[in-house]
Amino acid sequence: MKRFAFAAATAVLGLAALTACGGGDDTPAAAPQSQSTASTPDAGSAPKLATADVANFGKVVVDGNQRTLYVFDNDSAGKPSTCDGECAALWPPVKAGTAAPQLDGIDASLVGTVTRTDGSKQVTLAGLPLYQYAPDTQAGDGKGQGVLGKWWVVGADGKKITTPAGGSDSGNSGY
Repeated sequence: MKRFAFAAATAVLGLAALTACGGGDDTPAAAPQSQSTASTPDAGSAPKLATADVANFGKVVVDGNQRTLYVFDNDSAGKPSTCDGECAALWPPVKAGTAAPQLDGIDASLVGTVTRTDGSKQVTLAGLPLYQYAPDTQAGDGKGQGVLGKWWVVGADGKKITTPAGGSDSGNSGY
């Protein structure tokens, strides 16, 4: 029964994403609000940024749970995020805590924040806002790579990595 429920939920999420991205604009497809797993530190805590080997991308930036982080081509360095609302449900922003981020393998001078439209602070790397991808459910997933030709894993230097996703799945499966 659990296997059937999981398969049904996966099918519904995939179908919803397929329908949502048919609008023809640059806004990414949305995930249901319950899928959002924003990296939001507790009050008084700090986000964690580190590097890890993910897929065939080499060393990329990950959060404290080893979840791959991404940058969005529609964002500009030092400017607020352009991914809000439904977009942020699929691409949860890495929210800043009240303390300085904990870094491992990342130059502190590259890390900052921008203020989102809701007033919260989002962590940036080399000025670009950082995001998770909701379908990345495990450490080392990189399913968001190349989605819409605008979402990219990011290296410790803050530069996007445009290496295609490996294997038969290009990272754009239905999104």
